This record gives sequence, C-alpha cells and structure tokens, in this order.
Amino acid sequence: MKKTIALWAALTAVALFATGCTAASADTETPGGPAATPSGAAPSAGAKKTEDPAAARAAAYRKWGLKPLAAPPAPPSTKPVTRPAGGPVPVVSDIPTTEKIVFITIDDGAEKDPEFVTMMRDLKVPVTMFLTDSAIRNDRGYFTPLIAQGHGLANHTLTHPNLRTLTQEAQRREICGQQDKLAAEYGKRPRLFRPPYGNWNEGTRAAAAECGLDAIVLWRESMQIKDMQYQRPDRKLRPGDIILAHFRGPSELKGRTMTQMTANLLRHIQEQGFTVARLEDYL
Repeated sequence: MKKTIALWAALTAVALFATGCTAASADTETPGGPAATPSGAAPSAGAKKTEDPAAARAAAYRKWGLKPLAAPPAPPSTKPVTRPAGGPVPVVSDIPTTEKIVFITIDDGAEKDPEFVTMMRDLKVPVTMFLTDSAIRNDRGYFTPLIAQGHGLANHTLTHPNLRTLTQEAQRREICGQQDKLAAEYGKRPRLFRPPYGNWNEGTRAAAAECGLDAIVLWRESMQIKDMQYQRPDRKLRPGDIILAHFRGPSELKGRTMTQMTANLLRHIQEQGFTVARLEDYL
C-alpha cells in the first residue's frame, strides 16, 4: 500500500512539473517571431509597431547629408504649358507658376553610378532624364529602375549633334530615331525633347512635331560641380525655373561623384526656399 501511494505521488509530481514547463514556454517569445496568444488567437493589429513616415524621411535624407525638402504643392488641374492641336511645339525654359518650385532635368546618360539610383530611391525627388542613345547604349538597363521609381523619360537625340547644322530631315532622323529606341527599350514614347547644347531652329520644331513631341525644353540654370550657373544677373532661382544637370562622374567633376553633385544641387534649391516638383505634371 505504501509503495502504491509513493508511486502515485511521484507520477503526480511529474505531471505537475510538465504542465508548469508547458505553461512557461507558452509565455516566452520565440526568437524572430511573436509571442503565442491564448487559444492560438492571432496578435491584435494594435500590437504591431508602426514607423513614423516623417522620421523615416528625415533618416533617408540624413544618410546623404541633407535635410528633407518641403513637399511640393499638388500639381495644377490644367497644365500651364500645352501644345495646341496642330500648333507648333512650344519652347520653354521655365514654367509659369507662382509656387516656389523648380524642376530638375538631367542630360545625356554617360555616367551610370549605382549609388545615384539608391539616392533617388531614398529621397524620392522627381527628375526628368533627357537621354542620348550614344551615351546610354552600353548599359541601357541602368535607367530602368530610375524609370520604375517614377522619374521622367525624355529625348536628347541619337548622337548629340548640333541640330542647327543639320537639315530638317537629318534632325527628324536624330529625334524620331531616339523616340523609337527609347520606346523599344522602356515601353514608352517620350513627350519632351531637349536639343543638344540648347541649339535649335524652326526645323527642330517641325521635326519634333513630326516625332510626336509636346515641348522643347531648355533651362534657366545649370548645375556644375558645387555651384549653379545662372542666366539672370541676380543669380537667384525663380518660381518654375528648369535646372539642367548631367549624368557625370569623378573624371568630369574633379573627383566628386554624381551623388555629391546632386546633394549640392538640392542644398542650393533648399537654401533659396524652393522645393522640387515633377516637370511632367506641368508640361
């Protein structure tokens, strides 16, 4: 009888010990996963930690040594620059607006710095890329993620000639040929065109119209290594200015990188109280 009672007590103790261990393990968070919930219920939605968008944006800018730019205003319901049906292609250097916004355009495509793709993904600052086939043909795929990020795709001719030295038919081949190549590579035909060196004539406008383009885009300022060149003597940005930059690397920027040049550009814009808007929303 004593042996039976002792055996029963021992079995009871083992059962209690096992039950206690199971209960304790149920309250312990699994590494890399959430703690279990009573009766297998899913964790409540409120338990999930949410990220502050403003803090995330500030951190993204801080990574590049910058402070966040102000958010641009909502684009106008009607674009301030349009090409009338059957009318000549407009030539613009700035956009008529009173908002303190400017537009960044980047030409050619010779430099293909992977860090610039990362920078644009982090900062989400809109740019419009005027690409030349002779500059991008060795790696057209570099620009695919930039286009996927929402940056504008635009035409800068096949071979970057001075169009004023060409016949209208030769200009048409340069412009329409690049339209075809960009459409084949990226699945969209550009609406905007920039003549190399800013040189154009009426033959350029006629050729651009034949190629289905909506505007010829020039500029008011151009970004160099650390500073901007201004067309106006007061050396100040004005609402709606279009800024020219280039895909350049250390060999052209005296050792600096594409991302360093872009950071300097954004500082100039911010210091004058402006922010950056998307050109295609206004043109």
